[in-house]
Amino acid sequence: MSAAAVVGSMATPIRVGVTVCPRVVVVTRPTELEALLARHGTREQARFFIEQRGRSLPEIDERHARRERALGLVWAALPLRWRRSYVGREDLSRFVFGPEDVIVVVGQDGLVANVAKYLTGQPVIGVNPDPDLYDGVLVRHAPEAVRDLVRSAAAGRCGEARTMVEAVTDDGQRLLALNEIFIGHRTHQSARYRIRWGETEETQSSSGVIVASGTGATGWARSIARQKGAPAPLPTPTDGRLAFFVREPFPSHATGTAIEQGAFAAPDVLRICSEMNEAGTVFGDGIEDDRIELQWGMRLHVGVAPTRLNLITG
Repeated sequence: MSAAAVVGSMATPIRVGVTVCPRVVVVTRPTELEALLARHGTREQARFFIEQRGRSLPEIDERHARRERALGLVWAALPLRWRRSYVGREDLSRFVFGPEDVIVVVGQDGLVANVAKYLTGQPVIGVNPDPDLYDGVLVRHAPEAVRDLVRSAAAGRCGEARTMVEAVTDDGQRLLALNEIFIGHRTHQSARYRIRWGETEETQSSSGVIVASGTGATGWARSIARQKGAPAPLPTPTDGRLAFFVREPFPSHATGTAIEQGAFAAPDVLRICSEMNEAGTVFGDGIEDDRIELQWGMRLHVGVAPTRLNLITG
């Protein structure tokens, strides 16, 4: 089922007495085929582009077909009387989620992270349309499981509460992330800042700072920990702790390296004050377009978010 077909089949709200039926919000993102067609206009132009890079269009067609099959199975599994909506990743920032919503994410693990920061505890069911392609850490379910999962989620079944990361500036800007938050220079030049952890504070010059949750501990944070060659204080997804890592801190007369990594839980926070004249940035889960501009002198507190992802694990 194509995205257009799904949107065209949206049901209108149905009220039973004074009770509103639950709403299921299906979230997905363009497949590689859809992105290629949007960029190149026609299949033949897309075919020429990918064949020049040693790939074939039938392979991409097959992956697209698997996603469409999964999307169709999910849509058909939803209770007929329930309300339903469809939203693409590009529209998440403009979509208004309701407190009664059940979220069904059809796609890769990263799509769950994309939607998590827009939620306030609504249950999330991750559906893996292509187990040969996606690991399924967050998208654990087959499309056929949705029929039972949406009912139990709407009935109030608790999921796995995943800790999230929150960054708050001294002027009130706020950013949430499921995996990690990055603080550094937008062009990935050396970042200058003052960092404070506990009672220790120093000025640093580095490739930036990563603050990761237990969910993010299997990704970017784990890679940094391995490069450091030392046991890392990596948290688990639900234990309420965060870990931070300073990337390549540079020692000099003006900058130190005493603070390189650590773990902490609420109410503790990692404090950073920017000393970058321009291009300081804070972004979460690899989405650089959704960022906070970190100006010189701006103060940032990074800690455990009060909101958690309610992931239905089955």
